[in-house]
Amino acid sequence: MMNRPTPLEIELGQLTAYEAAARLIGGHIIVRRYGQVLRCQIVETEAYDASDPASHSFKGPTKRNRVMFGPPGRAYVYFTYGMHYCLNVVVGRESSGSAVLIRALKPLSGFDDIIKSRPSNKDNDFLNGPAKLTKNLAIDLSLNGHDLSSEPLILELLEPLKPDEIIWSKRIGIRESVGHELHWRACLKGSPYLSRGL
Repeated sequence: MMNRPTPLEIELGQLTAYEAAARLIGGHIIVRRYGQVLRCQIVETEAYDASDPASHSFKGPTKRNRVMFGPPGRAYVYFTYGMHYCLNVVVGRESSGSAVLIRALKPLSGFDDIIKSRPSNKDNDFLNGPAKLTKNLAIDLSLNGHDLSSEPLILELLEPLKPDEIIWSKRIGIRESVGHELHWRACLKGSPYLSRGL
């Protein structure tokens, strides 16, 4: 018996990577870690799909990227540069090879002790980058393929933002020969929690 698709899977399955990059802005990531529940707001994303030379899915399914070709609403977590993990949300129809990279988050609740223990005592400098946020939220390859409608890692979509609340720019670290010109980075306008300025 096949499982029924979740509401998250249904909604994300109807969107292109570009559309989903905007749809995720303002949504929440909720992580249960070490007995704590950490809630964050998504403030920066990047879109990737199989038509894009910068995407892991560009050359088709592989052992590493196969989650990108699976059901939407799953976490695609990969290891990069021999030291960092990155969190993506699989979107689009199954087999499309589309995903959205979560680049930066704003901490909302559950972070008081973590913030107090930091030398800077700031709340805008430890989730502002794809490697930083996975490290501080304890997200690793064990969550690759995880259904984001269930614990310990949940994606909660809220009301879509208005178009003028989102700013688009070129993606970070993409070489000119592989999609540098695409404005597929979505950012929450005015947010001090972005990984890099606009």
